[in-house]
Amino acid sequence: MSKIYYKSLEEIELIRESSMLVSKTLAEVAKVIKAGMTTMQLDKLAYEFISDHGAIPAFLNYNGFPNSLCISPNEQVVHGFPSKYVIQEGDLISVDCGVIKNDYFGDSAYTFSIGEIDAEKQKLIDVTKHCLELGIEKAVAGMRTGDIGFAVQQYAEANGFGVVRELVGHGVGVKLHEKPEVPNYGKRGSGPKLEEGMVIAIEPMINAGVAGVKFHNDGWTVTSKDNKPSAHFEHTVAIKKGKADVLSSFSIIEEVLQQKK
Repeated sequence: MSKIYYKSLEEIELIRESSMLVSKTLAEVAKVIKAGMTTMQLDKLAYEFISDHGAIPAFLNYNGFPNSLCISPNEQVVHGFPSKYVIQEGDLISVDCGVIKNDYFGDSAYTFSIGEIDAEKQKLIDVTKHCLELGIEKAVAGMRTGDIGFAVQQYAEANGFGVVRELVGHGVGVKLHEKPEVPNYGKRGSGPKLEEGMVIAIEPMINAGVAGVKFHNDGWTVTSKDNKPSAHFEHTVAIKKGKADVLSSFSIIEEVLQQKK
């Protein structure tokens, strides 16, 4: 698909509603996620929560994907299947969620740490999250997708981490994946120009070790090449002048996590 869909202010508000439902779903995951439960239990909870709010899980049956969430533990980068995998103390669990509500898509991801994690995993989470923030700072009218990618890449690599090349952010809203692609690496001033009315998903996928990934035979699962941990944070963002309008939210997720401490 080659065209970029420019959204009206009314459409952006509908995408915000979908994106906030994604954030609320991830907050529901945050309430229950713990060592000893399976990733499939989280998927069931998300399906019920999204359905109860008059929406459809965007990932379910997307190109044959059988679940509502992508759940990727530890060395899995993205697109992990919910399964009988029992979550362990010290795990990193990346949870990616999308919904369709009123015909518009929202998309966001959050990496959860389970119990006590080691210093390297904590640094990976902190750096990946800050990469997202740096990318969002560049997501304003007049900049280019390469400015976002450069900001993400520079910070991740300065901290000794690998930036996944094979998977990228994307336009979102009318469809789950639209143009333009939004890589997490690149040169300043390169790539498609960002304009008002564009809505994009910015989603750094950062590996603790090498940047390379391995695609598995199931057609979905992607792991880091050296089997070191990976982290993934994503927001749906509307392009505006001066400052990006972030349509999804981590604050409701983090309030839940704070209360659990």
